[in-house]
Amino acid sequence: MSEHVVSTADLQLWTEDFGDPGDPPLLLLGAHSSRGWPDEFVEGLAARGLHVIRYDHRDTGRTVSLDADQDQYTFYELAADAIAVLDGWGIERVHLVCFALGAATGQLIAVDYPDRLRSLTMTGAAALSVDFFNSCDCAYSGKPTPSGLPAPRREVLDLIMTPPILDDVDAELDRRVALARALSGSVSRFDPAEFRRWEEREIAHSGIAGLNQPKITESADLTSRGGELANIDTPTLVIQGPLDPVHQPPHSAYLAESIPGARLLEIPGLGHTFPTAVHPALVDAIAGHVRRAEMVASV
Repeated sequence: MSEHVVSTADLQLWTEDFGDPGDPPLLLLGAHSSRGWPDEFVEGLAARGLHVIRYDHRDTGRTVSLDADQDQYTFYELAADAIAVLDGWGIERVHLVCFALGAATGQLIAVDYPDRLRSLTMTGAAALSVDFFNSCDCAYSGKPTPSGLPAPRREVLDLIMTPPILDDVDAELDRRVALARALSGSVSRFDPAEFRRWEEREIAHSGIAGLNQPKITESADLTSRGGELANIDTPTLVIQGPLDPVHQPPHSAYLAESIPGARLLEIPGLGHTFPTAVHPALVDAIAGHVRRAEMVASV
């Protein structure tokens, strides 16, 4: 495992890798810092013969913004950041694994930078054509979403929007564990001690104020690009968490149907988090998808 800072015109992106650099490269793209991907999960992927890279996206962890005036950013900037990480590691084409808001960025990468991808995997995701911010508004107003798909659960949004407790580490850990419990969607598979340990690692990495809510500008043209998903020819796997309270079923089915040839896989017990209980199934699904894409590319 090694750390590497990738410099761009306005950022110093903190990154690290796991596994053998000679193995197929895999980039993890999430909604928060690199620690949103548990060490055990990343190590499991590396053990399956993958060179795994995770990083702190802008405004999180140890990534540093060089633009003092920047307050918000767009998904397009996040997509460019991911490409910069690939360039910084000297990777021409990568297997991209995306989660949550990172999946919106991943879809943009698939349509704007298709030559940089070997495969695409998404979980905890909604299609680019679905206006997530509007869906959140609908969760509070009780109005149906424009897409007709389920809105996030209001009680979960309440917890997501609860501000961090910066002057009391134990209370902040309690807040984060409560949020993770709600996002998991499962009481039986949720281990509060496990998530508390992961959040302690996050604080050790980022500091108590280092896990920020994404300050993403609502790009006016983002949903209008949903039709371009039909142009994606990257081998794509969409993983549905049946207990996901943010992008509830059938969001993943809708996303998979929007991309030609995309495979849809449901993992029992999966919500909007990555408890150890679902790691084996997730790792198997991702590694299997990568293996199939590598075989097709070699023919």
